[in-house]
Amino acid sequence: MDFNDIYNAHHRRVYNFCLNYLQSLEDAEEVTQDVFVKVHLKVHDFNHQSQLSTWIYRICVNCCIDFVKARKRKKRFGFLTSLFYEDSQALRHDPAHFNHPGVELEQKEAVAALFSKIDMLPPNQKTALLLSKIEQKSQKEMAAIMGISEKAVESLLHRAKENLLKKINTNE
Repeated sequence: MDFNDIYNAHHRRVYNFCLNYLQSLEDAEEVTQDVFVKVHLKVHDFNHQSQLSTWIYRICVNCCIDFVKARKRKKRFGFLTSLFYEDSQALRHDPAHFNHPGVELEQKEAVAALFSKIDMLPPNQKTALLLSKIEQKSQKEMAAIMGISEKAVESLLHRAKENLLKKINTNE
């Protein structure tokens, strides 16, 4: 397996998933790079028990979840040490912003609000929702990517939709 062929065949899908999951161009680029570093380092361990694309998606999902966890840890630590720089009183951590190139300017506010609610879902629900609705994966593919049963995927999707509707209706 030639890494360049793997990269060329899967880069766009990995980047798009990261962009939808992380909602930031810079973060998506960083995580996409991390995904392909891991693919490059572990491609010899790939055992062909699933499709290569499924294996790469699994790495991608895990990298996105790990990135979000690390970002939250870093922000929590920042709150513990200080919210502001001592010398300038400027905010130490900028608030998150929505930056997605596929969204028209006039729709940006509505889509940003929706994605902010999706971002509040538990990681597995968020992953299932994005794989289903954005990536248009079947439940069988999602189960393989997430390493869970199809029934568990169905349950996650149901809970994700319910939780998202609650957040939209209560305007959380």
